Amino acid sequence: MRVVRLLAPVLLVAALLAGWEAACRALHIPVYFLAPPSAIGAALAADAPDLIAAAIYTVSNALAALVIASLLGQALAVLAALSLTFERAVQPITVTLQVTPVIAIAPLVVIWAGTDHPGRAIIALAVIVAFFPIYSGALTGLKAVDPDLMRLFDLYGASPWQRLTRLRAPSAVPFVLEGHKVAAGLAIVGAVVAEFVAGSGKVRGLAWRILDAGYRLQTAKMFAALFVLGLLGAVLYALLQAAERAGLKWWRGR
Repeated sequence: MRVVRLLAPVLLVAALLAGWEAACRALHIPVYFLAPPSAIGAALAADAPDLIAAAIYTVSNALAALVIASLLGQALAVLAALSLTFERAVQPITVTLQVTPVIAIAPLVVIWAGTDHPGRAIIALAVIVAFFPIYSGALTGLKAVDPDLMRLFDLYGASPWQRLTRLRAPSAVPFVLEGHKVAAGLAIVGAVVAEFVAGSGKVRGLAWRILDAGYRLQTAKMFAALFVLGLLGAVLYALLQAAERAGLKWWRGR
């Protein structure tokens, strides 16, 4: 049964690719309209060095944004958990950032960052979209404290700092890890959107590869870049999921 569970997604993907290839050949679909998987594979092999360089550019900006969003989100979550007034003050701003489509504010951020520095806009937009899951997860975790343990800390006269470091912070670990797992994918989305909007020759990420191939009607190269982009997101998600399992193992041990 375990072998079946492992092979099931592989067989499904293989069947879908085979159907895609067969449909393109049987219907004589032009390559510029919809490239078959064989053409996409050839584009991946031919453009591998350029795709790897573009992937490094995109993922490095996304990871830098994730680190900034993590530090900012957790710091504000701690302040919000300690002060109800502060939480109510920042809530409208955090909610507004969450519900505003990143594509709507991307042109403004690109202008403010300066057209000569598109990397700043890419990181800033990725920070904006990755911030809320981390902040929300950390704040929920800091407030999700066992009432019995809170009363026990009251009984022993624990200081606010002791409550934070020995009770609230450990309780927030699962929520913080889940927030980072969600934010990682959003950071990549924000970076790609910023690359699309920047539209500068200085931006050599995966979005630029997609745009350049689209202008030339090279759909095989577009799909190749999309494949690499999806693979990046999947790898980053898997790494954070492994970190989450390790973190939860430590958390349960404590």
